[in-house]
Amino acid sequence: MKKLYAVLVATLLTSIAMAQSAIIKIKVTDEQRLLLPGASIQLDEKGARAVSGNDGIATLMNVPNGKHTITVTYIGYQTLKLDFENGGKPVELTAKLQSGSNSLQSILVMGDRMKGQAKALNQQKNSDNITNIISADQIGRFPDANIGDAIKRVPGITMQNDQGEARNIVVRGMGPEFNSVTFNGERIPSAEGDNRRIQMDLIPTDMVQTVEVNKTLTADMDADAIGGSVNLVTRSTPGAFRLSGTLAGGFSPIRDNGWNGTASVVIGTRVLKDKLGMIFSGSYNRNKFGSDNVEAVWSKDANGKVFVNDHDVRVYDELRIRRSAAATFDYKINALHTLTLTGSYNWRDDKESRFRLRHRFRGKLDDIKPGELIYDDNGEITGFNNGEVLRQTKGGADNNRSENRRLEDQRVRSLALKGDHIFGRLRANWSAQYAKASEKRPNERYIAMRRRNITVDQSITDAKFPVLSDNTPLSGYDKLDELTEQFQDQFEEDFNGKLNLEYPVSIIPQQKGWLKLGGRIRSKTKERNNTFFEYEPVDFADNISELPLVDKTNSSFYPGSKYKAGQFIDPKYLGGLNFKDPAQFEETDAIAEYLSGNYKAKELITAGFLMLKQDITEKFSVNLGIRVEHTNIDYTGNIIEDEDVFKGQAPEKNSYTDVLPNINLKYRFSNYFVMKAAWTNTLARPKYFDLVPYFNVKPGDNEIEAGNPTLEPVKSSNLDLMAEYYFKTVGIVSAGVFYKKLDGFFYTYIDNNFTSEKFARAYPDLTNPIAPGDNYTFIQRRNGDGADVYGFEVAVQRQLDFLPGFWKGFGVYFNYTYTHSKAKSIYDAEGTLVRNNVKLPGAAPNIFNASLSYETKRFSARLSANYTSSYVDDSDDAGYNADSFYDRFYDKQFFLDANASYAITPKWRIFAEANNLTNQPLRYYQGEKNRTAQVEYYGSKFNLGVKFDLVK
Repeated sequence: MKKLYAVLVATLLTSIAMAQSAIIKIKVTDEQRLLLPGASIQLDEKGARAVSGNDGIATLMNVPNGKHTITVTYIGYQTLKLDFENGGKPVELTAKLQSGSNSLQSILVMGDRMKGQAKALNQQKNSDNITNIISADQIGRFPDANIGDAIKRVPGITMQNDQGEARNIVVRGMGPEFNSVTFNGERIPSAEGDNRRIQMDLIPTDMVQTVEVNKTLTADMDADAIGGSVNLVTRSTPGAFRLSGTLAGGFSPIRDNGWNGTASVVIGTRVLKDKLGMIFSGSYNRNKFGSDNVEAVWSKDANGKVFVNDHDVRVYDELRIRRSAAATFDYKINALHTLTLTGSYNWRDDKESRFRLRHRFRGKLDDIKPGELIYDDNGEITGFNNGEVLRQTKGGADNNRSENRRLEDQRVRSLALKGDHIFGRLRANWSAQYAKASEKRPNERYIAMRRRNITVDQSITDAKFPVLSDNTPLSGYDKLDELTEQFQDQFEEDFNGKLNLEYPVSIIPQQKGWLKLGGRIRSKTKERNNTFFEYEPVDFADNISELPLVDKTNSSFYPGSKYKAGQFIDPKYLGGLNFKDPAQFEETDAIAEYLSGNYKAKELITAGFLMLKQDITEKFSVNLGIRVEHTNIDYTGNIIEDEDVFKGQAPEKNSYTDVLPNINLKYRFSNYFVMKAAWTNTLARPKYFDLVPYFNVKPGDNEIEAGNPTLEPVKSSNLDLMAEYYFKTVGIVSAGVFYKKLDGFFYTYIDNNFTSEKFARAYPDLTNPIAPGDNYTFIQRRNGDGADVYGFEVAVQRQLDFLPGFWKGFGVYFNYTYTHSKAKSIYDAEGTLVRNNVKLPGAAPNIFNASLSYETKRFSARLSANYTSSYVDDSDDAGYNADSFYDRFYDKQFFLDANASYAITPKWRIFAEANNLTNQPLRYYQGEKNRTAQVEYYGSKFNLGVKFDLVK
């Protein structure tokens, strides 16, 4: 071992001592001195090759002294040759490219959108792995306010929505838990309390320079990304002064006062003789809108007759405010050493009022008494007698932050310091990052009045829009059902560090190669600390009609005018209540509502990798590597019995190691035709809360929820093949296939017949809450046996500039992904097989994007469509059940968006946008497509504004 260390030290000292004249740095820019990432650099005719990074800089090492020629090629730009002489010192060159083609004079002038596509396609073509890349210029040509809506345009990607905006990412049919998101290559934490998902609607598109969707991984990338890894690259410092921005306003017709506004600015420059670069960006968005919602829970009697046992009509009033800021500084110590400091802050306030009209059956679903259900002459259920109706208002405290609404305050902040150094032939880069995400919901309040023992009628002839109703007058709501206030406080905190070393090593004579090794450490802390209080007023109105009310009935209610929301207690009245006055309210700490959900989690992930990048021939290259990740977890949960009996905390520690080999192959048939193939091994760690050793018994609901500390990560072995042909005039046609073999996929196990005997066998050390003969519903996340996912994707992106005259202004953008999935086995509590060969939760079979654009020198317009077929919901309270009747599905979606812009001058452009022209709702269904579980409409959104881009 000592001899090995001696050899390594000698090699390092030798590399440091070598003449530094072997280092050549090339900065690639366009005519406006804007950096061009992804440029191909060739030294002499058959010398070393390099690719410019996100900073537009490429590095050639070990260049012999003497005269040389560098050839720079870039799709959409004219090829450039630079002659230089290496005479004993590091050489820094600037390659200023001219847009257009040496051979096709018809496209010598490219619009901004075409330049954005060129940047993305050049980076995509020159990557070692299979990836899709979109640039800020390209994103700006779609009417997308947040980065989630922009990403759904990428082949193989769909998004799960929240309040009409894209939030959770699905890649190649793999749900949000199977994908990762990074900021400039560094992990960012999740603001939500129970999972690892990154809220993509938290980040505005204006804050991102490039989006990289990595569908295959290399050994130097974090392995927890079975579907894919999305890297959001913030704006790098410019080569010269730059000032750009956006100012826009619009409205959402779903609410009469639904006005919104957006303002953003980017400013950057270089000073100190170009040694110090800096860029600042800021964005503010205020969106006032709402949603119209209907929800239903379906059940059946002993004869299989279907009825709705729980039904809501909901009206949401929303105010969403997004604020973001980012800054990057880079300092070039000299040609060989650079330091970069990047910070970002994303902050979103969601201020929501919700009004819920609820009808529900109060009998036991597993023991329905005679006369509780009402039947017609054909034996169909038309209602129930043991019913309840309530009117609930959700709001918040009367203060400047909440404004009588429920406030959801989500924030993600990150600060990273990076270094890039060259010591002789050795290149080293390192980073240290601190990041924190948090979500707080202070003073979230609920008030509801009800009436029980009523007859509820149901009409389910149209199961897509079921209607439940009763004859209770407003004065009949004479019982306070709830008066509560809760505080949610949850955060995730990360400390990340990594070190990578690269050294030129070739195992094939006359061919170039690199050996890269490195290490990574990720220390994560996740906590959820919620509280919940119930209040009993000393004096209260006898019925709801005596309280201040607001009427939320709307004749243009999107699910249909047959739904009459009616009147609710005014949120201003709710917000003004002084709960801390003992003369007015008696306070109870309702631990049954929150304590089982509180937890602490610590994870320490250490990783190391070894990777070889080797040219086999001039056209064929290989990226071969192995990654080892070791995970230590330390979780603490709460044991709750009989709803409100705290039995103590349950700690759980565990550790495991994963060895993950991979290989990425690339064959360049020509400078424009590339074939890529990969075999990779990846994993997906369980959600935080799924691992927490908590236990919660709810006798009032006949329900038991339990964590599963034995839950294991899902592991996947992946095969990918992709062919890409790039057009010289900026465009691409690609086709590929993929296969994933998963082991131990996640699913939500729900046993609706959990008996006293089953409980005693599963939890012999806990008090049995189930009386003999009774049934509970038991819910727990589990590992399945395995799953197979395979499919293909095709994409076309092309400006039709080969057509004559007017027609050359048209452009097409289309991609389609087909995914087939098959999960092998799902078991019940006794280990009996209950389901087999079902589709993987979260896997959408069909996804496509289509866009038709038209562009002239000043005018551009685009009509864009996005479609995703239905799939099994992968959330905690959904998924598969022992009885397929209770399966929950995320329904198909089709979005249609339009936008247009006109350049008043080369630096100023006006634009108009229209989103969701199809008024596509968020819809879930239960068991069968026509059986609505939830349908929520947001209406269309319209926006008008101006963009400017001032470049020195």
